[in-house]
Amino acid sequence: MPRRLISTGSPFEKTAGYSRAVIDGDFAFVAGTTGYDYTSMTMPADVTSQSRNCFKTIEAALKEGGFAMTDIVRATYYITDPADADAHFAVCGEVLGDIRPAATLLVVAGLYKPEMKVEIEVTAKRRTA
Repeated sequence: MPRRLISTGSPFEKTAGYSRAVIDGDFAFVAGTTGYDYTSMTMPADVTSQSRNCFKTIEAALKEGGFAMTDIVRATYYITDPADADAHFAVCGEVLGDIRPAATLLVVAGLYKPEMKVEIEVTAKRRTA
């Protein structure tokens, strides 16, 4: 199976030279995803909404590649304010509570734009019967 690139259609992907996700065999590697709402083309102010938007974008990329959220085996979370961790983890629990991938949270000095509060990247492995 050849490598397949998944795009959200954002012109930034071409400019920055990355794909939203890369499908390689039974693995999907989803790039760091921020809380941008592609429906309204806005960035919500709160970490809860941003975290939900991250997962929505990740789910769409995985689905396009033939994967499901239940295929996620690894997640890395980047947040800019440790005070946002509990709100972010609440969303993680809603979305991944039954999946329970290996996960890491990092508090970083900042993301690409100051309004970005969270970025999430995941790796998925297609389940075989």
